[in-house]
Amino acid sequence: MNEREQETTVRKNPFFEPYNTLHDVVPFDKIRLEDYEEAFMEGIRRDNEQIEKTINDPDKPTFDNTIINKDEDPDGYYDLLSRVSTVFFNLLSAETNDEMDALAQKLQPILTQHANDMRLNKRLFERIKAVHLHHRRLTPEEKRLLDDTYEGFARSGALLSDEDKEKLRKLSEEASMLSLQFSQNLLKEEKAYSLHITDEHDLDGLPETAREAAAMTAKEQGKEGWVFTLDHPSYGPFMTYANNRELRKQMYMAKNTVCIKDNTENNLDICKRLINLRREIAQLLGSKTYADHVLKHRMASKTRNVYNLLDSLIKAYKPTAKKEVEEIAKMALKDAKDKKAGNLQPWDFSYYSHKLQLKKYNLDAEMLRPYFELSKVIGGVFGLATKLYGITFKENKEIPVYHPDVKAYEVFDEDGSYLAVLYADFHPRKGKQGGAWMTEYQGQWIDRKGVNVRPHVSLVMNFSKPTEEKPALLTLGEVETFLHEFGHALHGIFANTRFSSLSGTNVYWDFVELPSQFMENYAVEKEFLRTFAFHYETGEPIPDDLIKRIVKSRNFMAAYGCMRQVSFGLLDMAYYTKKDEFTDDIIPFEKKAWAKAMVLPQLTDTCMTVQFSHIMAGGYAAGYYSYKWAEVLDADAFSVFKKNGIFDRKTAQRFRDCILSKGGTEHPMTLYKNFRGSEPTIDALLKRNGIKKVKD
Repeated sequence: MNEREQETTVRKNPFFEPYNTLHDVVPFDKIRLEDYEEAFMEGIRRDNEQIEKTINDPDKPTFDNTIINKDEDPDGYYDLLSRVSTVFFNLLSAETNDEMDALAQKLQPILTQHANDMRLNKRLFERIKAVHLHHRRLTPEEKRLLDDTYEGFARSGALLSDEDKEKLRKLSEEASMLSLQFSQNLLKEEKAYSLHITDEHDLDGLPETAREAAAMTAKEQGKEGWVFTLDHPSYGPFMTYANNRELRKQMYMAKNTVCIKDNTENNLDICKRLINLRREIAQLLGSKTYADHVLKHRMASKTRNVYNLLDSLIKAYKPTAKKEVEEIAKMALKDAKDKKAGNLQPWDFSYYSHKLQLKKYNLDAEMLRPYFELSKVIGGVFGLATKLYGITFKENKEIPVYHPDVKAYEVFDEDGSYLAVLYADFHPRKGKQGGAWMTEYQGQWIDRKGVNVRPHVSLVMNFSKPTEEKPALLTLGEVETFLHEFGHALHGIFANTRFSSLSGTNVYWDFVELPSQFMENYAVEKEFLRTFAFHYETGEPIPDDLIKRIVKSRNFMAAYGCMRQVSFGLLDMAYYTKKDEFTDDIIPFEKKAWAKAMVLPQLTDTCMTVQFSHIMAGGYAAGYYSYKWAEVLDADAFSVFKKNGIFDRKTAQRFRDCILSKGGTEHPMTLYKNFRGSEPTIDALLKRNGIKKVKD
């Protein structure tokens, strides 16, 4: 073999070349671990080269040569860093391993330093500032991008002195590393625990689906009997059905004491340091607290508006929530053989709330599972989008995926034109974070040639797995989760903006949950259930009586659920409204912070904070209230559909045109009022939850 022939056999880094795949999707099948670091380093070099080119441009700074040259043309020479970052960090959550975790630890400080180098570059900011002060006539979207760019640099420290910039660098680099460490610790701790049962009597009360899944997990681990884990499809049914109270307690304590044990995965000090780092960063940038810093770019705008919302929800919901818990406590006491043991504890709540739901409505999650076979649910959720918007989904097995569990779909608009690629990753596994989320492998934008580059959206969930005897059968809660994440996906799929940084879900955090929570409303609508809920064995449609019971029970424990969410919002705000150094012990501080929303007894040796990824590592710091803020919006928005028809195409088209396709091109309240005609009120939410009676 001569030298030329030998060179051609060397495998090229797939990030360096055009993907040459259908719709330019990521060639997951060609990417190797060693490709990432090489691509990151080259991406940083190209980024720096482009920055030098921009700041040394002899021409007067303009919107076109300073602001949009990267945002408008992400397929250009120096976008390699964005390309590799997107793939690497998405897989770090969905399909990681020890080698990727180690590489993330190595790369994180380098990437944070690079981001700081760009945001704190004096000459680059001077050009941006000049454009901000003196620019040509801009479209509203261009003006939004210019303002966001300027404010983004300012909020990242561009206006600071050189001394303070160095302080900011150190603080942000440390915060970045600690956030990563928090996530890695949590994943390791949650995946490390399992409850191994060998005595079948300990399974008393558990439905067949839970037993089969636990038997399959045991078999996968090479064990006899049954294995239960902290993954929700395993943990949830165990806490709901297992008669063995001691084992319920064991599972509950395992779940609620992760990352507080005396080991290398302890997150207590990490959380404390993250809270202080964010406070220091905010104060360095001119805000009194981190919450003040964050809320400047939220719909809520001020901390008092967040507390006004949370307090109004406590006032409206807590009396009902107390009654709900008292009713469950009475059932627990009546049921208990040992009356002293009848005092309701957290590990009893799911168990007895299930019994109460069965008693009041003759409804049980297991009754519904046979009608929620995953493939049928997929068809139902996709079919809902077809009914509302005319779009269709076609699975394409030729599109590369990052794990065999993942399905890839092409999405087509009503006129048959290509709209997006959608990945769907449904089941838990070892290298996958818990929970559910939507992300993108490619955002939407319109390039310089006028080509509308369409998005590649991904849904990542942790649903009940198929067993050796049955296909994947979901709970109603899992169907709601699917609808929620699918709402985020539609926000990305329908994106139709010029600039990638303003497209899809690139909106204020307290607005981003509107499209997702809006979709959850359909889960209890008879017209929707009738489209897909057929028994997986007999093919019979879900009975009318069962649907009636679902609808009748939709507000079961709604007030308790509201208080639970409010308690998380209070905890979040308590940490990030601190003006002085946080020196408290995390666990007692947590109990005090959310006490006024609590309706269940608190345990002194459990901790939520150390596993609260949303506010420690997930971007919701000083923003967890967003779920309740957006719930006000989604209830108000769905009331329009209820009035006009839940499948009304004209209303849906207006929702798509005014909200889903607009991204962050205008202020969220402007977008909402364009759809609704007015600002939302809390009334629709109170009525939906049965807190405020609907007048006849």
